Amino acid sequence: MQPKTLCDPKHDAERHKRHSHAERGNDLIDNGLKFRCPFFKEVHYVKSILALLSLVALPVLAAEPTLYGRYEYIALPEIGGEVLKAKMDTGALTASLSAKDIEMFTRDGDEWVRFRLATKDASNKVYEHKIARISKIKTRSEEDADDDEATAPTKRPVVDLELCLGNVKRTVEVNLTDRSSFNYPLLIGAKALREFGAAVNPARRFTADKPDC
Repeated sequence: MQPKTLCDPKHDAERHKRHSHAERGNDLIDNGLKFRCPFFKEVHYVKSILALLSLVALPVLAAEPTLYGRYEYIALPEIGGEVLKAKMDTGALTASLSAKDIEMFTRDGDEWVRFRLATKDASNKVYEHKIARISKIKTRSEEDADDDEATAPTKRPVVDLELCLGNVKRTVEVNLTDRSSFNYPLLIGAKALREFGAAVNPARRFTADKPDC
């Protein structure tokens, strides 16, 4: 006769006589294995701990985005600390900065761009940044125009710039183009909004404090 092990359900034979075959099967699984076998006890304990940890982490995963207005002040630490009025546009993909005299060139084998700000009261200072990529953007005659009024895509240099919104600083991709015909020199698109963990209430304006990063 083979010796009984700690996980051998045969030690509960007396209980088997009092139940049907189906009940005995469930009893062997629920009691003989989960509670009488040390291995299954440990597995059950680990599962309980993991379930508890998932509940603790849930509020972090479900964190609410910060709500901003349709227009906000944003600072550009790498562009002379300029503070610009920005339009928060969930309909646009990338951020866009108003620039003029845009000139691309090569430095040490890398693509760079030099430009001046095309904003009201901007200085004549020239800025240089390494190009992250070239983007094809559909332009519109008016910023709030429908998509079917968009013209053929244009190529724009895209740079990585630090932006400061309230007391939050993020590095985001910004394409350079002359926006002097628009009311707002800086457009914040959906990708940048995700970087800031931002949601937009179109009925509100300038809800964040002045930039302080």
